[in-house]
Amino acid sequence: MSLQLVWNNEQDVHNISDELISQLMQVLYKAGEAENVTDGEVALTFVDDAQIHELNLEYRGIDRPTDVLSFAMNETVDEELDIVYELEEDEELDDIPDVLGDIIISVNRAQAQSEEYGHSLEREIGFLFVHGFLHLLGYDHQDEASEAEMMGKQEAVLAQVGLTR
Repeated sequence: MSLQLVWNNEQDVHNISDELISQLMQVLYKAGEAENVTDGEVALTFVDDAQIHELNLEYRGIDRPTDVLSFAMNETVDEELDIVYELEEDEELDDIPDVLGDIIISVNRAQAQSEEYGHSLEREIGFLFVHGFLHLLGYDHQDEASEAEMMGKQEAVLAQVGLTR
């Protein structure tokens, strides 16, 4: 399987450990397996409430922080910029990963929600990550049926990697 996780930490609320990243890789593999997605790259960025608030306002017009944002690369927007990728001398076009999209998680929100729901921060971040991943694949939760479908898929993946409540 060549699903890849590229991550970046832009907050100082919580230390992002190697163990957490390993768990999130497992989450990605299990979610990809469940959805028959075996190739691609997911970019994950950890931010604080101020940063996600700004992004939520800019991209969704919602003037408050949120827990997770997903930006799928397979969505098209009229104002979308062309991405130019220069190949290295020994690189083939097939070597470029299929970028599935970006997931941005507010560690502040994840911490508050983990306390509210009575489970670990790692479990909450795992939940937000798989939730974001499903959004990258086109899932949504605009009605009860689609929300129930997403919730079932999320809980199944989290149970497989031991991130239960």
